[in-house]
Amino acid sequence: MPPSPPDAAAIPLLTREQVLRALRQVAREGRPLPPGTVYELVYRGRRYPPRAVAELAYRLATGNPAAHWPRPAGAPTNALLESLDFTISTKRPVLTSGSGPDGDETARQQAEGLYTGLPKEMAENTSATAAEPTAAYAPPVYTRAEALAELFIAETALDAALAGLERRRNLLLQGPPGTGKTFLARRLAWLLLGAKDESRIELVQFHPSYGYEDFMLGFRPDANGRFHLVPGVLPLLCQRAAADPHRPYFLLIDEVNRGNVPRIFGELLLLLEADKRGPAHALRLPYAPPDALRFFVPDNLYVIGTLNLADRSLSPLDYALRRRFAFVELGPQFGPPLRQFLAARQVPGVLIEQLSTRMAALNQTIADDPELGPDFEIGHSYFCQPPPRPEQATAWLRLIMEQEIGPLLADYWREQPGTAAAQLRKLMS
Repeated sequence: MPPSPPDAAAIPLLTREQVLRALRQVAREGRPLPPGTVYELVYRGRRYPPRAVAELAYRLATGNPAAHWPRPAGAPTNALLESLDFTISTKRPVLTSGSGPDGDETARQQAEGLYTGLPKEMAENTSATAAEPTAAYAPPVYTRAEALAELFIAETALDAALAGLERRRNLLLQGPPGTGKTFLARRLAWLLLGAKDESRIELVQFHPSYGYEDFMLGFRPDANGRFHLVPGVLPLLCQRAAADPHRPYFLLIDEVNRGNVPRIFGELLLLLEADKRGPAHALRLPYAPPDALRFFVPDNLYVIGTLNLADRSLSPLDYALRRRFAFVELGPQFGPPLRQFLAARQVPGVLIEQLSTRMAALNQTIADDPELGPDFEIGHSYFCQPPPRPEQATAWLRLIMEQEIGPLLADYWREQPGTAAAQLRKLMS
């Protein structure tokens, strides 16, 4: 006679490890939970609805994906979770993603968790399978054929970029404005992910006001004007990557050289190296408490940056950063790929021919100018959004030349306005 299933009433309601297992599953699957109305469970700087967490833990503990949590929401559930050393706080509005709305408790827990792995208790048994099936969103598949169809680069160039990214884990795409650097960066990430999975991609843009505190770790005020230690973009992404070591994660940095790179990166200059990844090379962050775990960059985190070579206001990249990246040079593409792209969108052939030949001639003039050079050539992305109807193409091209290319030429030849005007007339004739 088969043994009868254990009586749920005979099983202790919950243990701390069972609740942690539920939190691990929520973090691993990114599953949405119904929001709490009054109270929230605060753990490692994140907030969860107490009853939903308790019910998920109860289902995992009993092995019954349809089990209902026997205690009502509010004080009965909160008291049990507090007895397991979890913090329950009154729900407050969240003002910004980086603020500490739960006050000192959140700040303390965030400071303890400023490293790239899961908390010690949550890191154990991370391979545990979920007892309750979930219908996860499947992002669209992204293939090599799709990439080659929408990127204006040769297959060998695409292979070289992917090889550099795989080898160094860090890649910088550099070139004149309008050469599709950011466009390519996202598609390289999609290719390695195998899908258009934005949940594993983080995009930031550097600028003169961007600092270490935004990128790595710093003090920020909460709604009450009190300052708390808050992790920046990178540690939060590293936490997610370290908790999911078998899948790649990507940090895309647009306009890398617009920021003060050595100040923003700090310790990352060392930890970015392909052979300095993982816990064995962890470092203590300057603002982190003495007892905080050390920070490391996981091996499955890839960094792709873009560089605009034509901005005179930007200083050259720090050599210490340069030697940690593979570089890929992108140039204007006014050849067959662009012609085929525009023809497929019903741009008249005469306009395509004029656009291609005249822009190629303009770029040659810019490259030959000793005050400018190849870094100032004009890219093809200005022309990658043709109008929906062929009869609009002539006006579309004229407005791009007048409103976008013309002002750029005036800036290039600021001291020679006659040259700028002459080049624009050649384009418009």
